[in-house]
Amino acid sequence: MAGEPGSTNALKRRGLLFVLSSPSGAGKTTISRMLLSDPEIKLSVSVTTRAPRPGEVDGIHYHFVTDEEFDRCVEEDDFYEWAHVFGHRYGTPKGRIRAGLKEGQDFLFDIDWQGTQQLYQKDQQDVVRVFILPPSIEELRRRLESRQTDSPAVIEARMERARAEISHWDAYDYVIINDDVDACFGKVREILHAERRKRQRQTGLIPFVRELMGS
Repeated sequence: MAGEPGSTNALKRRGLLFVLSSPSGAGKTTISRMLLSDPEIKLSVSVTTRAPRPGEVDGIHYHFVTDEEFDRCVEEDDFYEWAHVFGHRYGTPKGRIRAGLKEGQDFLFDIDWQGTQQLYQKDQQDVVRVFILPPSIEELRRRLESRQTDSPAVIEARMERARAEISHWDAYDYVIINDDVDACFGKVREILHAERRKRQRQTGLIPFVRELMGS
């Protein structure tokens, strides 16, 4: 089909900013990893003031910076969006994203509702917003506890934050319940493919149609 990899009549298209949000434990990280098997989309690497966790690599998982460096980026308007999360700051650097969009590159954003709102305000035409819900609040707690990485106090804080995040579900274009990770991924992938095919993103469509019409 036009616009897809390997198509002999592929049309040029503008990339999109694909946002996945969910409360902690609802599965957005897993879905994000599955989505990145698609060669046309890559993860937007955030800047953060928190320290690296074991196994995390600077420039791949995050850009780790000092508070002073983060402040400078804010002052220079070098972020699409930024927010405070659990005592640290996270931001999305503009960098090469805008140039990538023109070349048809899609970017995946694993950010919360506040970041999503900021991103949408700065670039409405390119943003697609997807919110993932857990099947129940009890299942969400079970998933957080099964990680065995957080203290009871931290889990309670995450549960409280989860309820606050869920309250913003209606600020998204699509809302999906993750009661089965494979089924949830399938729905997210369908959304991505459909959004890529939207007429306004097919930048090569006008000359293609003109050629068909012989004008």
